[in-house]
Amino acid sequence: MIDIPANWMEKVQNIDWSKVKESVKDYGPAIKVLQQTWSKESLLEISQGKLFVPDSVINEAIAKKIPEGGSVTGVTVTSHANGRLDIRAETKKVGPVELSGEIQEFVHDGDTSYMKYRVRSRNIPEHGLMSWVFSRVSLAMAERMVGHVELSEDLPISIRHNTVTVDYSKVLAESDFGKTEYQGHRLMDMLEIEGAKPKDGGIEFDTKLNVPDDVKKALMAVLVDQMD
Repeated sequence: MIDIPANWMEKVQNIDWSKVKESVKDYGPAIKVLQQTWSKESLLEISQGKLFVPDSVINEAIAKKIPEGGSVTGVTVTSHANGRLDIRAETKKVGPVELSGEIQEFVHDGDTSYMKYRVRSRNIPEHGLMSWVFSRVSLAMAERMVGHVELSEDLPISIRHNTVTVDYSKVLAESDFGKTEYQGHRLMDMLEIEGAKPKDGGIEFDTKLNVPDDVKKALMAVLVDQMD
């Protein structure tokens, strides 16, 4: 993890940025992807092990993944302080479909990326609808940390009893974040997600930022660029 001292702003101001820019000039694509993926605030939160993503941010990302004219017109999530995550899908045929449950696992570690959600109801709704809904919910939850991820029609999803598991490893690997390297290190290997817990108004992700020493200056440069 990055060790960010209390006086990090003073240290940033004392960096010789001409030398930093010279050392990273050949890594423009990686720096660009980082700037597009993380804000200064989110990068600091990730490095400190906790990233809180408001429901409004997740719902906005979900809305962008819903095609016009389809049988589902809207999907929203609502997080609660007791750890429950409610999901509501607006459908043309049967009206609203509501679920309540827990995120059992939300993991990203190298080439492994998946979400596991347990529905706390007697009978899980129609599996096709659930696959459609959870593919969008899981990717929307991940995008705050890994940037835009294209929705795949063959996203692996399994439904066993009342547990839904979404494997988004392949689509993440094919994203800009997944395909970008810096000095031989994949960006997707720098970030770990160890869990996710709904709280009042949003979801808190347990994160770890594994950053080699030769990348620290570049990350600090990204922070400064976004403060300008």
